[in-house]
Amino acid sequence: MSNHLHIKSQEELAELFRADITTGVGKSVKHESAPKHVTGEAVYVDDRLEFPNQLHVYARMSDRAHARIVKIDTTPCYQFPGVAIAITKDDVPGQLDIGPVVAGDPLLADGKVEYVGQVVLAVGADSLETARKAAMAAIVEYEDLEPVLDVVDAYRKKHYVLDPHQHKRGDASSALATAQNRLQGTLHIGGQEHFYLETQISSVMPTEDGGMIIYTSTQNATEVQKLVAEVLGVPMNKIVIDMRRMGGGFGGKETQAAGPACLCAVIAHLTGRPTKMRLPRMEDMSITGKRHPFYVEYDIGFDDDGLLRGIELQLAGNCGYSPDLSGSIVDRAMFHSDNAYFLENATINGLRCKTNTASNTAYRGFGGPQGMVAIEEIMDVIACHIGKDPLEVRKLNYYRKDERNVTHYYQTVEHNMLAEMTAELEASCDYAKRREEIRAFNANSPVLKKGLAMTPVKFGISFTATFLNQAGALIHVYTDGSIHLNHGGTEMGQGLNTKVAQIVAQVFNVDIERIQITATNTDKVPNTSPTAASSGADLNGMAAKNAAETIKQRLVDFLVHQHKVTEEDIEFRNSQVRVRERFFSFEEVIQQAYFGQVSLSSTGFYRTPKIFYDRDKARGRPFYYFAYGVACSEVIVDTLTGEYKMLRSDILHDVGDSLNPAIDIGQVEGAFVQGMGWLTTEELVWNAKGKLMTNGPASYKIPAIADMPLDLRVKLVENRKNPEQTVFHSKAVGEPPFMLGIAPWCAIKDAVASLADYRVHPQIDAPATPERVLWGVEQLRKLQQQTATEAVAAEVETV
Repeated sequence: MSNHLHIKSQEELAELFRADITTGVGKSVKHESAPKHVTGEAVYVDDRLEFPNQLHVYARMSDRAHARIVKIDTTPCYQFPGVAIAITKDDVPGQLDIGPVVAGDPLLADGKVEYVGQVVLAVGADSLETARKAAMAAIVEYEDLEPVLDVVDAYRKKHYVLDPHQHKRGDASSALATAQNRLQGTLHIGGQEHFYLETQISSVMPTEDGGMIIYTSTQNATEVQKLVAEVLGVPMNKIVIDMRRMGGGFGGKETQAAGPACLCAVIAHLTGRPTKMRLPRMEDMSITGKRHPFYVEYDIGFDDDGLLRGIELQLAGNCGYSPDLSGSIVDRAMFHSDNAYFLENATINGLRCKTNTASNTAYRGFGGPQGMVAIEEIMDVIACHIGKDPLEVRKLNYYRKDERNVTHYYQTVEHNMLAEMTAELEASCDYAKRREEIRAFNANSPVLKKGLAMTPVKFGISFTATFLNQAGALIHVYTDGSIHLNHGGTEMGQGLNTKVAQIVAQVFNVDIERIQITATNTDKVPNTSPTAASSGADLNGMAAKNAAETIKQRLVDFLVHQHKVTEEDIEFRNSQVRVRERFFSFEEVIQQAYFGQVSLSSTGFYRTPKIFYDRDKARGRPFYYFAYGVACSEVIVDTLTGEYKMLRSDILHDVGDSLNPAIDIGQVEGAFVQGMGWLTTEELVWNAKGKLMTNGPASYKIPAIADMPLDLRVKLVENRKNPEQTVFHSKAVGEPPFMLGIAPWCAIKDAVASLADYRVHPQIDAPATPERVLWGVEQLRKLQQQTATEAVAAEVETV
């Protein structure tokens, strides 16, 4: 083998060795696909060149919420030139059900339909338009059944997809009975459409031996591999999933990317032709599930200072028609129903309600936000009842570093930073001064009212399904010193690949430019966990670090033997290697190792330690650690229309020792706005027959630039490494900042509460659309009028 290396002098190598390091962890390295994103050159599934003879698939959806299928006739489909096949559930060669955890999700409707939008049949044709026309021509006859469309109705009827679960600590009943103050209330929390820019899509190519290569937009490559294998009736080793990047996921592609992939695979299997399915936006929103809407009932007891003494909480999640991931999602709502607060005597019931709507699924925060919204509503209710600033009530109920540091599921809250973070943000955003200024403004402004709220976040990191807390990676170092990196995580725009590449660059002490990241691929790294639960960098980063350290140790051992030195004599820095007084380029060391027959390839594996949860006892440590955040938001509300404007938001967020500060700040900003959108503008509406009416951008309002706070200030907590042994002591950042979006919702309610001198809490369900805000305003005005009338009547009676 010839050596094409340019050999530098020892002086040149020494100078390079001592230069400043510009990549690696802790640096604001740009996203690895940033240039491709901004130029439009990034290749998504729909950008791939089409295969010759390729079919396009369109799914015929149910127009009934609940009905028995009397007849399906696909004969009319074949009257359209270009139609290759029309399939129903009888054409699936293997297993029909594609439920991710438990059964309940048939690929194609099996004898009945259970929501408007359920896939009844699918047509493969030479164009999407032909497939659509043919699918709509099929004859489908139904016999209507009674649907359950309301979560409260399902809750009252105990109409569940899975059994309830309970967390219990202390004696809530006794605490409630003896509390100085006791209140009951309800809250509706709306769902949320994922609205990823790239809709669900898969492209399938049949291979020899009955296999398939599947290009798909999924957060969960291994699950798609498993389910495709099952619907085809073949072993998993016949199926390869290739996933380079997604145009957004947010949890919506954790399980529900499997449907299009499986439909394509069945049609490709039956026809022998490559097959593609891309859901148009309306069909995507109708077929797929959302964030779970929740109905909450609470019974709380507290003392005159506002300290919570007892709580009974009913968390009724609207799961839709099937389990999907609802078991774990409602569990996480229960786990996070404390948010930042010590629940001394608590009974938390998690209820998985079945309704005849699309099966709701994972969404950023995975149930945690719904549980946290419930307890933040409770904090505001307490504050209004006793006439205190809501922030004072929140701080009074915070977990402490004494005996009040154990959750209602008996995990100790370690390394709690919230008190100091709250104090820091309270000072930096001038909370006390602004609170007084806002009270003065409201007293002199009859129509426009300002509101202010500061809310905390304590979010547990790890999959609550413990076995998912594992990951693998694969690294090759080639003889020219370039590095090939592959891991089990998926890139959906969040910068995971960039962070993992930085980790590998840090281990080898090389420039990130020499690392090539390739598509997530099940024939390189098997048995992957979904990229979810904020664990992408934690898990895959550690697995890649493990693989890189294995190769690096081999290089060190080789150099020790080759140059008769000790390990302490060897130092990697800036793509150079110092061996005692001599310097070598990284490429030279790699070539020496290759000629010395050293393996330059390694797999890596990581499993999260310390995690366990005993479901029967409802006790354990389901989370490896907690990430913390605090947000302060100021809004102004027009009490004549219910319209509002976000004036300012200050955020302080904990990411441990940041792997990439620029990417982390971007994640905090994006998560905050998405959380704010969930609780303000994003309203899902179904008609009386169970049809989703907000099924496109014209009727479903995600936040736009005009919805942003006029003044947004984001800061990461500095110089605070994660005390746990995470990858370079960083913390997860995908989901925790989403809950910072609770602050604007609370600020809106605070503005409305000023109408009753902050002594009555307005009933404003989420999302707080202008209509709901106006209803809250009218509620307080009626109370004011009633109070004034009663006061006059009392005065007259006295006279």
